Amino acid sequence: MDYINYVILALFIIFIGYRILPTKGVRNISTVELKNELRDKDKLFIDVRTPGEYKGNHIREFKNIPLNLLTQKAEKELSKDKEVIVICQSGMRSGQASKLLKKLGYTKVTNVKGGMNAWS
Repeated sequence: MDYINYVILALFIIFIGYRILPTKGVRNISTVELKNELRDKDKLFIDVRTPGEYKGNHIREFKNIPLNLLTQKAEKELSKDKEVIVICQSGMRSGQASKLLKKLGYTKVTNVKGGMNAWS
């Protein structure tokens, strides 16, 4: 019985580790670094928060594509030739969005650490 508990605990730790580890090939930047990136017109800026969160407060250069709609809208609205910079409220959803974009074939993906919570 103890053996099963250890296996379950190990699987749980692996699952949590997989969820929080940075995705290979995704660049992570701070909001301070983001301020310099905003000047680059060759980059796409995506905010994956809900429309209500986006309406309440957002960065002008960012387009709102909620995380739950990203898969269906990415192909039509995002170019795989440009770098995609992703933000959310805390950095968790943008991390998920970054992983999703990598799976969809986007090669230049950047996640904003801390999200809008770190923006000043």
